[in-house]
Amino acid sequence: MTNKIKISVVGAAGRMGSQIMDRALDSELFQLVGAIEANGSSHIGKDVSTIIGGDKTGIIITDNALEVVISSDAVIDFSSPLSTVSICELTAQARKVHVIGTTGFNAKQEEQILAAARHATIIKSGNMSLGVNALLGTVELLSNSLDNSWDIEISDAHHRDKVDSPSGTALDLAEAAALGRSVNLDSVKDISRNGNNLKRKKGDIGITSIRGGSIVGDHSVIFAGDGERIVVSHFAENRNVFVKGALKSAEWGIKKGPGLFSAKDVLGF
Repeated sequence: MTNKIKISVVGAAGRMGSQIMDRALDSELFQLVGAIEANGSSHIGKDVSTIIGGDKTGIIITDNALEVVISSDAVIDFSSPLSTVSICELTAQARKVHVIGTTGFNAKQEEQILAAARHATIIKSGNMSLGVNALLGTVELLSNSLDNSWDIEISDAHHRDKVDSPSGTALDLAEAAALGRSVNLDSVKDISRNGNNLKRKKGDIGITSIRGGSIVGDHSVIFAGDGERIVVSHFAENRNVFVKGALKSAEWGIKKGPGLFSAKDVLGF
């Protein structure tokens, strides 16, 4: 393929960043053109091969995000909320595709991302797995089909080093359930039951988080009715599922104009 999609990776030294770079270097569809790390990182100035192994690539890890964004067709970003918002400003100015797998944004940061989407093509998901996004569509459909006499509980399990809780995926699942019921998530979200305060309110969407070991990502949604339950789940066995979803999202975004999308849009939900 002569005209490859030029991508750069933000958070290049992270678990996801390194795997995306490795996959892109072997791809017939993508060309890795840049790798970004935060100012002060010990990886700055080194070839990406020092992270992913193998021969030198000539691609040097940098903190000069503007230069890298300009040279890219799409930016894939698994970094931190502050870093992602900063990159959003650049992708908006340059009218680029920005795939965001970062989680843990506050309300103001979400507004900044939405503002950037007026000019950039932003595909943002708490989980880039195509399977998880199929689950999101399924949860929305189930929630729409069942009335609020069915209790909804979401279980969210990740490795011990994950810093945000609930995960972006758990919140996305809760949002899908709320959308199905045509209610505002903030009015029904329940993540604080503990001790003696366990009784749920009718219509609440509960979220429970587990952190431990090397769990890549397990998510289940329980629809509990009187005398019956429906359980839908997704289990990530390795991070390749997120890599494939992020790259698929970048490819899909090239064909779109500005706007804020999710990986559900990539699947056509």
